[in-house]
Amino acid sequence: MNKLTKLEKYWILYDVGNSAFVLLTATIIPIYFNHLASLAHISEVDYLAYWGYAASLTTAIVAIIGPILGTIVDTKGYKKPIFAISMMIGVLGLATLSIPTSWIVFLAIFVIAKIGFSASLIFYDSMLLDVTTQDNMDRVSSHGYAWGYIGSCIPFIISLIVVLFYENIGLSFQFAMTFAFLLNAFWWLAFTIPLLKKYQQIYYIDKPQHVVKESFSRLFYTIKDIKKEPKIFLFLLSFFFYIDGVYTIIDMATAYGSALGLNTESLLGALLLTQIVAFPFALIFSKASKIYSNVLLIKLCIIAYTCIGVFAIQLDKQWEFWLLAICVGMFQGGVQALSRSYFAKIIPPEKSGEYFGLFDICGKGASFMGTMLVGIVAQITGHMNIGVGVISLMFVIGLLIFNKSTKMQ
Repeated sequence: MNKLTKLEKYWILYDVGNSAFVLLTATIIPIYFNHLASLAHISEVDYLAYWGYAASLTTAIVAIIGPILGTIVDTKGYKKPIFAISMMIGVLGLATLSIPTSWIVFLAIFVIAKIGFSASLIFYDSMLLDVTTQDNMDRVSSHGYAWGYIGSCIPFIISLIVVLFYENIGLSFQFAMTFAFLLNAFWWLAFTIPLLKKYQQIYYIDKPQHVVKESFSRLFYTIKDIKKEPKIFLFLLSFFFYIDGVYTIIDMATAYGSALGLNTESLLGALLLTQIVAFPFALIFSKASKIYSNVLLIKLCIIAYTCIGVFAIQLDKQWEFWLLAICVGMFQGGVQALSRSYFAKIIPPEKSGEYFGLFDICGKGASFMGTMLVGIVAQITGHMNIGVGVISLMFVIGLLIFNKSTKMQ
């Protein structure tokens, strides 16, 4: 097997950098926001509601601007600078999170940082077509997720030690949080610089006289005509459903475990275990993609996740949550990486930014819908496990549509 090129390695490094923000967002950032909210005498119910509103607002904004910016960056010479700007918005936002003492200012800065992060991923994903060949896309995409999972653990563990044991180290809580935010921001930036230096946009649309106007026009016609591309349309529809289950499990796992009364430290440990397990298994899927089609491997991941969703319905013991964490880690990287590379293979390369903008809408929209459905069903029935059961249904629908999409030419 050929070695990865320098450019492929630099592209992979961005996943290592930005994944630090992902893990921080799932753990330390909500804890610190809860701290600021409690100082302002905000109730736990309101704290969760405000956090949910912020997540929904971020999703809505990125869903609107993502396809528009994605279309603009397809223009010759635009992808790298717009990617750099969005990345810096995320990095600077993360670095300044420790400054505000007001919960509402903190939340506003977090929303800005999350928007920058989410936008950068649209452009980053579309770069896959420029940095590698079609034959190597599955491998490079899988390596991105794999090294992102394990790489993010390094600043996370350091941050967690400082935040949890700040008194023993002789630090104030505020300084410990400042250190955590700055460390992760620096990590993100440092692992982005090699890609910015080396990347060159290969596939593009020549710069028109009116870039923004022409971009809106292209996006309008693509959305209007996408049903004429049944393979792409059906894949996006299937992706919407099955990635809904993946992201909902990621977003809701800790909250579900907490609601069941499981130990908080154990929940954080299980989350870290998921990242560690995901590393080797993403690489395993990378090697498997050389032997088996990524269509077959994506189907395998969806079926495995369906079983995970069914298992979660009856979960009520600590060891079962740890088993769930291991199983999620086994297939999480595979389904995300192979979906990204499969989509890159079936779209027009010169419109990669535009199409990955739509790809991102399906991912973000699914995440929003999944968590909402779990909450609604759980409240209506009065049983959390029935709410969680909805996730399995999403996987089944996604698998059926994906199976149909792969039969299209």
